[in-house]
Amino acid sequence: MEWSLTHFWLILALVLGLAELTSGVLLLLALGVAAAGTALVAFLGASFEWQLVAMGALSGILVPVAIRWIRPRFSPKGVAYGTTGTGVEHGKRYQTLLRDFDGATGIKINGDFYRLKLEDGSSPSLPAGTQVVFETFDGTTAIVHLTSPHKEP
Repeated sequence: MEWSLTHFWLILALVLGLAELTSGVLLLLALGVAAAGTALVAFLGASFEWQLVAMGALSGILVPVAIRWIRPRFSPKGVAYGTTGTGVEHGKRYQTLLRDFDGATGIKINGDFYRLKLEDGSSPSLPAGTQVVFETFDGTTAIVHLTSPHKEP
């Protein structure tokens, strides 16, 4: 059996498809499908330059389709990816946590730990379970204010 560019594109498609199993974002799968389409172009006898054009065009079409329209259908319900830091958390109540390895005070937003500062700029060591209201981010630090039992935020 003689190896050809068709075999190269098919092997690339297989490797990308298998690599997708480790990522789950459908990017590598879209590139694998584009490589499989390019294998078809190579099988039909197109020159290497046209194979590269086909790979670029198929990737340019399939990657945005996979990320924008297909991937959200596989995401868990109720998870809004990419919303942290856009202001949707403003005014929500959180309980403070103490990080295990250094005892830093922070809050968890969408599963991520953020160190906190009070609005006045101080970084007190609050006990775990203290109720705070999130205001905004300053880099990766959450700016919060303490809640009072009689005042709603």
